[in-house]
Amino acid sequence: MGLLSTLLEIIGFGIGVPFGLLVGFLLFIYSKPKTVKEPITRPLYELDNSALLDLLPDIPLWVKCPDYERVDWLNKFVTDMWPHLDKAVCARIRSMTEPIFAEYIGKFQIEAIEFDHLRLGTLPPEIQGLKVCETNEKELVLEPAVRWAGNPNIVLVLKSLSFRITVQLVDLQIFVAPRITLKPLVPTLPCFATVAVSLLEKPDVDFGMSILGGDIMAIPGLYQFVQKTINRQVASLYLWPQTLEIPILDPAIVAVKKTVGILRVKVVRAQKLLKKDILGKSDPYVKLNLTGERLPAKKTTIKKRNLNPEWNEKFKFIVKDPQYQVLQLQVFDWDKVGTHDRLGMQFVPLKLLTPYETKEFKLDLLKHTDINDPLDKKQRGKIVVELTYAPFREDSIKLDGYGRKESGFDRPSDSEVFSGAGLLSVMVQGAEDVEGENHNNPYAVVLFRGETKKTKMMKRTRDPLWNEEFPFMLEEPPLNEIIHIEVMSKRTGISFRLKECLGNVDINLTDVVHNGRINQKYHLINSKNGVIHVEIRWTTV
Repeated sequence: MGLLSTLLEIIGFGIGVPFGLLVGFLLFIYSKPKTVKEPITRPLYELDNSALLDLLPDIPLWVKCPDYERVDWLNKFVTDMWPHLDKAVCARIRSMTEPIFAEYIGKFQIEAIEFDHLRLGTLPPEIQGLKVCETNEKELVLEPAVRWAGNPNIVLVLKSLSFRITVQLVDLQIFVAPRITLKPLVPTLPCFATVAVSLLEKPDVDFGMSILGGDIMAIPGLYQFVQKTINRQVASLYLWPQTLEIPILDPAIVAVKKTVGILRVKVVRAQKLLKKDILGKSDPYVKLNLTGERLPAKKTTIKKRNLNPEWNEKFKFIVKDPQYQVLQLQVFDWDKVGTHDRLGMQFVPLKLLTPYETKEFKLDLLKHTDINDPLDKKQRGKIVVELTYAPFREDSIKLDGYGRKESGFDRPSDSEVFSGAGLLSVMVQGAEDVEGENHNNPYAVVLFRGETKKTKMMKRTRDPLWNEEFPFMLEEPPLNEIIHIEVMSKRTGISFRLKECLGNVDINLTDVVHNGRINQKYHLINSKNGVIHVEIRWTTV
């Protein structure tokens, strides 16, 4: 009896195992993905205390944090647009994945990979709060909190060896807190050039994956492994300070040329100039300007009654594009009455210069810019000038958005930072809450080393925006020096007081020399609530 029972057990096991494997294999191959059903929603008053306590972590941030704003209008917009966004995003996913899938066809006996169903579902993402951050840079920083408990219907089919394997994504839930930066703000629609996206913390992603009807996420250890892998990969790409930058406008449209160097010009002499005065010799002087700049032209002194004047005067110009900018030299005869007669002119392209090398030019003066004019055969004399182009150090102009060096490996030594010539650029961006007793027509006055610079006047406002830059070319760093800025108001109509001081501030330039750049708002002295926004840069040659 014992032998018979043992024999029957062996036969049953031998038949049952292959039969069970065959049935399981057929179910594994021919089972179809489940249809995604609409979730059941219930109002809060129908829930008990334990259910309400479970919902506390899901309360929107605008309820728990006062810095976040409620954006029902934006959620309404997303809800109304979701059917169209669903189709657009799915079409984009198909177009992006097709070339990726095509790389695997023919490998590992794979015949085809395609989406059987691809829909994001009927439940749109919900923005649980929006925080707008204020910075001193020309940018707009948004920090939304996005939660998406969706019901997508995503089924991927893989065909291999005449088998059809289906992979279905189910129960997708995502919570992400990105930082969206619109920068820089420009006067061209849509008013920003780039969208930079980064994650402030690792995203929470939860989903199930069904293969041939079986939930593989139920395999012990696999769920945790997939979660850690996704978080690690996403964090390595987009976790702050890593960013994803999406260009919006053509860089050529919004590009602002930065100062790259200084041109030193020495006007030495002129020879055999034309005689323009009937009763005497000419009274020459030289007018210099650099193309591409709106700054006023610079002039030498006037040499009375001299056709072979010697000046030996030095000037400096800011260079933004040495490949295309040209130095224009014009020699005039000064007249006490009437317009000054031009004796001749000449041009020197900066691309002819070698950095840090002084080059002398002895130029024949021309009547006008057309050097091939057959009627311009008259000798107008010569002018001798010496030019030196000194470009800035690359590591002194490579700063990030907050004034720090991009790389600490190329940081110049203290002896290099605290010595040598350079350019001090003062950008007066604007002011807030400046108020005068008699009138509010503010303008800013910058005082440094005896030089005075003024912004344009803004009429009838307490929050002016100037965005004007003033350069100061210096032979040495402005260590322990002070730059003085005043906000003044000037009357435009009938008033008892012509000018009125709305506040002032003294800024120590030591930090500018050390860091290369500061961008701050300063409270104005002798003003109740006035604030001025100033950006200062120091770039060395």
